[in-house]
Amino acid sequence: MTALPGPIGPGSGDDPWLDDDAGRLVRPYTVSEGRTKPSAPLDLLTMVRATGVPPDGYLGPEHDHVLRLCRGPMSVAEIAAHIRQPATVTKVVLSDLVDCGAVATRGPIHLQDGPDPNDRELLEAVLDGLRRRL
Repeated sequence: MTALPGPIGPGSGDDPWLDDDAGRLVRPYTVSEGRTKPSAPLDLLTMVRATGVPPDGYLGPEHDHVLRLCRGPMSVAEIAAHIRQPATVTKVVLSDLVDCGAVATRGPIHLQDGPDPNDRELLEAVLDGLRRRL
């Protein structure tokens, strides 16, 4: 997808894809080029971080926006909120960036051994402290 030259619509300042009156000028299916399934396994809690490797070619304004956001680790859910796209579209955009090596991902860490026996004691201590403050 190539960017249109110059700002679009009245009141559009920094973002040529937004119009103050009409809202978003590019539909989500256009951003993902009609794709609905990401090529990389991503869920909303997957952490994403830019690798510093530039994409091979220009991918689109959302891809650029995501790369700027991912200078530090950020979850897929946070990225979707920032770029104002549905999670499915965000995952497709992210998988494009994963495929070209521009971002790295890490899935959520799940404990295999179950809860720590000390967790209950800690939670009870926190609850007691909160009750004393009320």
